[in-house]
Amino acid sequence: MPSDIRMKRIQEQMQRVLTEILETKVNDPRVDGVYITDVTVDREMDYANIYVSSLGGQEDAEEMLAGLRNASGFIRYTLSQEIELRSMPKLRFAWDTTPERADRIEELLVEIHEERESLEDDQVINDDAAEELDDPND
Repeated sequence: MPSDIRMKRIQEQMQRVLTEILETKVNDPRVDGVYITDVTVDREMDYANIYVSSLGGQEDAEEMLAGLRNASGFIRYTLSQEIELRSMPKLRFAWDTTPERADRIEELLVEIHEERESLEDDQVINDDAAEELDDPND
């Protein structure tokens, strides 16, 4: 079993090479726009879990995953030509929902910020109106 540092290097190298393979060597239109978000390899080096996403969002996820699974043999072979390992792990592709969740969190934070600004503006208006009512000079 490789050390933690070696495992991290293997995973990073696999992610870099997989990105290059998807961009230049896989000609399946179903995988256009797919990018690798993370790669994890189990300790026994049997399986590599490859997490993917797309700028287009999750609408095309099933089609993209089907294209990746269809090309997995070619991808695995090409990967084995670039990375020197005793045996290349089997590739398992999964959709990563992290980018969509991050976008949703960002939207919620913007809404909260706008709501707070609106409440602060209302409070300033209410304070000004109260001061005008309490003004003894009238």
